Amino acid sequence: MSELSQTDKEQLIRALRRNQINTIADLRRIESMFAAIGTPDVTEPMTLAWTNYVNSNNLLTEMRGLTRNYPFSSHCIDEAKRRVYSDPSSNRSWNLCWLVLTKIQSDNLIPYYANWEASQSRMWGKRKPSDEAVAQLASAMVAEWNWALDQMLSHWYSEPCR
Repeated sequence: MSELSQTDKEQLIRALRRNQINTIADLRRIESMFAAIGTPDVTEPMTLAWTNYVNSNNLLTEMRGLTRNYPFSSHCIDEAKRRVYSDPSSNRSWNLCWLVLTKIQSDNLIPYYANWEASQSRMWGKRKPSDEAVAQLASAMVAEWNWALDQMLSHWYSEPCR
């Protein structure tokens, strides 16, 4: 769709404002269409849609859909969000999802949270794991979570910057 009619644009804006677009693929498709037309009236609804996507746990849900063996850590996403909100350079993009994902990557949060998750007693039931077992589990989590992060970031060919 190289040409976006005014009616189509208004329908997409309405859908974004009503939180009817809930997947990274659909949001990226709309974001790409809006980038091609380059009008300022699409920035605010797109920003709100990305913020809703992250804050309503759709990002976490999609990450966990990619990490079936070792569900992605909600704590990792929460920490990345906290860091994005406290980072003055985070205003370089309207896209909270991209900012959170790149913050996870740039701040190397996955190994920390994989180790933390792997050491939790709920991961081991009634037995006390050895340090080696915790490290082995954490390593498996790191591999799967990094793969999922790469999959999510592959939705962007370039940075969604202002």
